[in-house]
Amino acid sequence: MDPSGIEPPEDYEVIKEALKNSDAAVASAKIKDYLEEQTKIPLNIAVTGESGSGKSTFVNAFRGLSNKDEGAAPTGCVETSMEAAPYPHPNYPNVILWDLPGIGTTSFPAAEYLKKFGFDQFDFFILISSERFRENDVKLALEIKKQKKKFYFVRTKIDHNIQDEERSQRDFNAEKTLQLIRQNCIQGLQKQGVASPQVFLISSFDLNLYDFQLLVETMERELPSHKRDALLFAIVPVTQDILNKKKKAFEAKIKYYALLSALITPAPIPGLSLAVDLVIFVTVINMYKTGFGVDEESLQKLADSTNTPLSELQAVMTSPFAVPKVTTDVIVKFLTATETQTTLHAAEEGSRFISLFFIHLVAWIPFVTTYSTLKTCLNMVAEDAQNVLMEALGLNTSV
Repeated sequence: MDPSGIEPPEDYEVIKEALKNSDAAVASAKIKDYLEEQTKIPLNIAVTGESGSGKSTFVNAFRGLSNKDEGAAPTGCVETSMEAAPYPHPNYPNVILWDLPGIGTTSFPAAEYLKKFGFDQFDFFILISSERFRENDVKLALEIKKQKKKFYFVRTKIDHNIQDEERSQRDFNAEKTLQLIRQNCIQGLQKQGVASPQVFLISSFDLNLYDFQLLVETMERELPSHKRDALLFAIVPVTQDILNKKKKAFEAKIKYYALLSALITPAPIPGLSLAVDLVIFVTVINMYKTGFGVDEESLQKLADSTNTPLSELQAVMTSPFAVPKVTTDVIVKFLTATETQTTLHAAEEGSRFISLFFIHLVAWIPFVTTYSTLKTCLNMVAEDAQNVLMEALGLNTSV
């Protein structure tokens, strides 16, 4: 385990040995392989439920899409397919949500249903209902449990229930209504043989409300360690807690980009004494923007879905990276403006990795400089994302 508490890559000892032997080529190749592999770790999520339950809308919302966006799963009250339909995440294609037909629309028993749709390929199952969970849902859940995989009951269209109750109840209480819905679902599942069921109440049109964050936390906790980042990078940052989790996942990778930059050891930029690799900076910061949903395309989708003018979302972004696309010119300008501050903080930021990697003195300065600077950049993009989130939700944008 490294000083940040993050598990190092499998090739860590190979990297360390290459550094001790001054074999920068081997070390940098292994680091590149590791970073590339991280973007390819597959995460396959099976989503099943009866027609009209809001299954397709959930699949779209989970991927940051509206039902009208290109690549969205088709929605409607009629089951559109009797096959498993894969829907890759638009920015993280290694994360795929599979829209499975409701078991009640097939003639298969639970065990045969799972076999037909490729049980082994799925990391976990989400069982969706917009009303009570039925006998077929329970049979499927018990079969999944028997085969030792995770499943989650998701009760959708909670926003409709809240609106209906508010219109019909004189002494309406939203929290009490949510408790009753959850309790009714749990009791119904217990009566059908599901021990200690956990039910998540979701509105696919307002993921920031109700139990979506709790669902994300539960999935993250129960996934194998190498799958967690795949989930966190792909998940829509609709709450501050989710945003913080994404930031932590990104931060854990900075040391590898910093080490890669140090091994490449480019010549200093004219007028700038720091030796950094501009391609790494451009790649990583644009990756941060996409991951936090503050790239141009994501901002437009957020503006459309929340009826917030795009200009208002852009106005609350204050970092130097609040531009349509981060380029080398943007990076050079930022580095030039912050060089003194970066130099002062670099040694402190990088010193905790002395025991992790054996880096020669000539490479140590660019390592700690790149590490400190990328961490600063991550903080700035995350702050932009927080401000955008607050603006979209109509809350105070102060940080």
